[in-house]
Amino acid sequence: MAATANRTFDFNHLIHPIKERQHYDPCILVIFGGAGDLSNRKLIPALYNLSLDGELPEKFAILAFSMEDLDDDKYRAFARGGIEKFSRRPLSEDHWAKFAPLLHFQRGAFTEAADYDNLRKRLEALDAEYGTAGNRAFYFAIPPAFIDTCSKGLTKAGLIHPHQSGYPLTRVVVEKPIGSGLESASEINGQLAVHFDEGQIFRIDHYLGKETVENLMVLRFANAIFEPIWTARFIDHVQITVAEAEGVGTRAAYYDHAGALRDMVQSHLLQTLCMIATEPPNTTGAESVRDAKLDVLRALRPLGDQDIEKWVVRGQYGEGLIGGVPAKAYRAENLIAADSNIETFVALRCWIDNWRWAGVPFYLRTGKRLPKRASEIAIYFNSVPRILYNANPRAPLAPNVLTIRIQPDEGLDLHIMSKVPGSQTRLQQVKVDFHYVTSTPEAYETLLNDVIVGDQTLFMRRDTVEEAWRFVQPILDAWSESPAEPPIYAAGSWGPLEAALMIAADRRTWRTL
Repeated sequence: MAATANRTFDFNHLIHPIKERQHYDPCILVIFGGAGDLSNRKLIPALYNLSLDGELPEKFAILAFSMEDLDDDKYRAFARGGIEKFSRRPLSEDHWAKFAPLLHFQRGAFTEAADYDNLRKRLEALDAEYGTAGNRAFYFAIPPAFIDTCSKGLTKAGLIHPHQSGYPLTRVVVEKPIGSGLESASEINGQLAVHFDEGQIFRIDHYLGKETVENLMVLRFANAIFEPIWTARFIDHVQITVAEAEGVGTRAAYYDHAGALRDMVQSHLLQTLCMIATEPPNTTGAESVRDAKLDVLRALRPLGDQDIEKWVVRGQYGEGLIGGVPAKAYRAENLIAADSNIETFVALRCWIDNWRWAGVPFYLRTGKRLPKRASEIAIYFNSVPRILYNANPRAPLAPNVLTIRIQPDEGLDLHIMSKVPGSQTRLQQVKVDFHYVTSTPEAYETLLNDVIVGDQTLFMRRDTVEEAWRFVQPILDAWSESPAEPPIYAAGSWGPLEAALMIAADRRTWRTL
């Protein structure tokens, strides 16, 4: 077969509808842990880019709350350093002069009641200065163990208002992971529910803010050519891959207790699966979309012990080469136990038992120290009948495949068969490629904008979080009861051999990204 041909198109005009300026209520964004790594790398650069785009309220301020010995000027220097290093667009001196005055710092401990009183007084002063009318969004960029402590502190200081008209707005943003299993997730959600209404809670998963993930709904429900064939009648199987070339890095202490199943499958991969598999929601409103995603999770076939043994594979990276550069084994990483059995790779097969997807397997895989950083969804369509051009059993035609690239090269491509020019009838696979040609917003830009606007569509609801945990909990329990050493795969490979054998048992193979 001839080499794959490529046709490339600018995808921007297809997936970016004209967007009117949203309504922004006055607001102060309070970042708990505002001098930490997440703020420096993600939150402040995202807010700066939103400011560049004119997507912040006219009456708006940012207040960082943490224990570091900083004041407003020192915090602005901290924020500038993060923007210079991590922003997707370079820092403009002219715009920095407008953005910097929005940044403020309040020193305080999460556990001290007096510091919450000081926080309230500072917020009242900023309300008077900026006209923010008591509206607050609290961003908990903190370890999960502090969520209840900080919620109680805000309540005692009178900083949480009822979720009713006539009161100032109160919102809280909570980072994943929400718990380490079903029981702890329910406990954290219960703690939040004591202080906040569900309509005030924004459980953030940065993966859902990626432009391509957000556009999955548009791809399916704004294009008549896709939705009629988005069923078991036309689709053979679906593969979802999130591959990472890096190791655990600075997240070692967290990762050696979490592992790939908790860190990636329970959140990123299952949420992406929901976007791919959901039924059409009644509206584009947040609750309709989240109801539809919850229905997918509830339709996932539970995994029994035999299913887990045969159709769930874990692995851990050993020594190897990444791009020709030697990479150490997981157990040789800093802060990792020398006998750790934590998985850095997971692959599994699951089924959605509803009318649309009956009989269509979904294959999910994710891992660290794989050959490249790449995330994609591959929709494999059924093969054409074994007649006409597909009549030769020794050379069957490749199936049509729609691949949706989430990162790093966001876009999609469609693999179709085409005739090679010439007098003979020879076929080749052609890749029609749609991709972004301009810089797209970072995930945190999209999600922070939604927090400020009050749009919960891309945020996980309590029942959705717990339903996802309910699906993966049997796997965690099985691994806990039989803590066998995971298969070791070489860094720079596509995971353990067992993952390839698992999908091969269904007479299929993983895509090479």
